[in-house]
Formats: sequence, C-alpha cells, structure tokens
Amino acid sequence: MPNQSSPHVSVPLRAAVAALPAYVPGARPSGRAWKLSSNENPFPPPAAVVSAITEAAGEVNRYPDMFATELVEALATHVGVAPEQIVVGNGSVSVLQHVLEAVVEPGDKVVFPWRSFEAYPIVTAVAGGTPVTVPVTADGRLDLPAMAAAVGPRTRAVLVCTPNNPTGPVVHAGELEEFLASLPGDVLVVVDEAYLEFVRDPEAPDGMDVLGRHANVVLVRTLSKASGLAGLRVGYAVAAPRLAAGIRSASTPFGVNHLAQRAALATLQAPVQAELAEHVEALVGERTRVHDALRAQGWDVPATHANFVWLATRERTGELAAQAAAAGVLVRPFADEGMRVSIGEVAANDAFLELAAGWR
Repeated sequence: MPNQSSPHVSVPLRAAVAALPAYVPGARPSGRAWKLSSNENPFPPPAAVVSAITEAAGEVNRYPDMFATELVEALATHVGVAPEQIVVGNGSVSVLQHVLEAVVEPGDKVVFPWRSFEAYPIVTAVAGGTPVTVPVTADGRLDLPAMAAAVGPRTRAVLVCTPNNPTGPVVHAGELEEFLASLPGDVLVVVDEAYLEFVRDPEAPDGMDVLGRHANVVLVRTLSKASGLAGLRVGYAVAAPRLAAGIRSASTPFGVNHLAQRAALATLQAPVQAELAEHVEALVGERTRVHDALRAQGWDVPATHANFVWLATRERTGELAAQAAAAGVLVRPFADEGMRVSIGEVAANDAFLELAAGWR
C-alpha cells in the first residue's frame, strides 16, 4: 500500500528557493492617492493601442502565436536586426530569467551591482546561480572596475543595469568598453536597458552598436515603461543568433499573450511611436523639474536618466515613506537605504516635492 501522507510532513523546497528574498512591488493605492511607486508611465495608452486590445479581446478563446512571429519581426525591424536575434517574453524580468536559465549551471556565479534591480538576486537563484553583489558608488553609479574584479573562474554572467534602478545614473560608453575588454569572452554580459527611451546623456552607450561588436552581450528591453504596456507585460532580448536560440529554447511556451502581442504591435506603428515619444519627452521634462527642485531643497540627488529619482533617506526611509502614504503619495522605500520616486503627473510630482521640502 502507498504510504499515507502525514499532515506534519511537508515536501521540502529547494534551498535556493526557500532562501529567496521577496520581490516587493510598488504599493497600490487604496483610495485617492498618487502612485509613484512602480515606475509606470502615467499616460494612458494611445487610442490605437486601446483599439488593438479591444479587437483582440474577441479572439482570446484561441491560443496566441507561440513564437509571437509577427511581433518578433516588427521588433527586429524596429531595432535593426534579423528576427532570429529577438526573443520576446512576459516582461523583461521573465526574459532575463530565461537568459540566465540558458547559460547558468548550478553553482555558477552571476555578478551584479547593488543596490540595483531587486529581481536580480531572485532570477539568479532560481536559475541555480550564486549571486555576487558589488556596491554602487556613493553617487549611485555602477562601479564597473569593481564588478570586473569580482569576475572569477565560475562567473557565467554579469548584469549591467543602465540606467540603474533604483538610483538612476547611466553607464558611459567608454567605461562599458573598458569593462567588456577586461572580461573573458565566455562570460555573458546582460545590458539591462529597461529605461532606454528616457536616457539623454550624450555619453551613454549605443546598445545596438555594443551588441554588434561583442558576441557575449545580450540586451534586455521592455515595452512596460516608455510604451506604457506595464499591465500587459512585454519584454524582449536582442542577442547573437546562437544565444537567442538558446534563450528561446528556455522560454515559457506562449509567454506573451494574445492581447499583449496585438498591443505591442500597435505601439510599434509610426503614428503611435510619435505619440509615445511626446509622452516620454513630457516625462523627461518633469524629471528635470523634479530633480532640480530637490537639489534646490538641499537633497543630494544622483543624476537620473530613468523615469524616477532616488533619495538616500537612509534610516528615515520607513518613517518618511509612511508619511508620504498618509499624505496620499505612494513611493517605493528600500529599508534603511532610500526611496525611489517615479515621475508621474504634474500634480503628483508637486505633491511629492511639497513633502520633500518639509522633510528638509
């Protein structure tokens, strides 16, 4: 007879999974509040995108195109590569997970900056890798020489977040080239460009140019931020064909749903691209206004090229975030380190600036 399960016996989890840190999403409003906690685009999607979603809604009884063929081809045209170099997924986090699953063996090491995107230690551990964290500099920038020094014989991948989430600075082209030149060619370098469209630093690297000259580079991008599809989750990787094929093999089947595919295709149409570019320019203008106002208040704010600002509020972080929430402004606190504040509507930014002035 089979053994009877005891209510006191549980199936053990993998040690790496049991030890995973929790991914903390931005707080959601419960009532009237400005949501500046999730780096979302505050503009609603263009009408053409809404129309594409509405039309596709009548077809959800069918499975989506498993390989998102039309979307892959459109993205390839958009960035200027062959379709076999594009892999799509359920947001850039999912794509990054599949990238690591394609190359990381159990016990391999993955080097990344810290503080940086909080999903990095999670996707590393789930892929079977060992995280190796390298502190960012005092002004929130990636310390690429220190990251290079952390690379060893078991290092399989390095994650470069530019602009860095949650601090905001970009990596510069020259320092990225020096960094890549210092690494073995069999170490994968993932350049996470989730906030690419918001970058205005003339020294920032051209990711496509870097990819064309370095076969060990993978670019990870998203349509959640600038394109305003955070609720539908569409991310993609751009890589050399052999790497892209491996990432595609590790990807979840039907990973991008039908509504998301049709919406993403609509965002890539020229008239919609022009409208989205206007949204981005408005957010960049607001970012500059908020950043400059905070500096004028006396805050030491890192130069940001994303759609958020970073305040190093340290041990006051929890207290100040709670004050902000009570005042109807939701921010993203990182305990005892600081808070990331997304750029939102003008009124939302004004409400936050009023709070920040009081904190000084």
